[in-house]
Amino acid sequence: MARSRHLCRIAVVQTLFAYEFQKMKSAGEPTTRTDPETILKYVFEEFGEKVTEREFAYELLQGVIAYQKEIEDAVTKYAPQWPFDKIAPADRAILEVGVFEILYGKDVPPVVAINEAIEIAKVLGGDNSSKFINGVLSAVMDAHIQKPRPGVV
Repeated sequence: MARSRHLCRIAVVQTLFAYEFQKMKSAGEPTTRTDPETILKYVFEEFGEKVTEREFAYELLQGVIAYQKEIEDAVTKYAPQWPFDKIAPADRAILEVGVFEILYGKDVPPVVAINEAIEIAKVLGGDNSSKFINGVLSAVMDAHIQKPRPGVV
């Protein structure tokens, strides 16, 4: 299950990246864009049968899209020196998935979401992507996850 979910996250990151690239490429030009769910189907074709939890990927993709504004606001708040649109597209897609899982995911502990994002960044991101993503996602987690106070039961 863990390996399949890891591949699902990679597929969603690739889908978000492709969708963003498609938007950048067609900026200012009238064009027909492929919707993210269709892009995800194409990505799954590349992965073959290795991805067994496709519903998880679709839910993840739909969640990222539904909470796009909130995700962007969180990244902007915890990485103020990096305007959201200036973050490398691959890093941005990884952050979107990670922030969604931390803030809105129901069955993934935040530390797992961060670890998954870091591992994906090591493969799909630049030289310092994993450190940047770790810093942003850790800040999001620290700010939004209630921690028990010492001495309080």
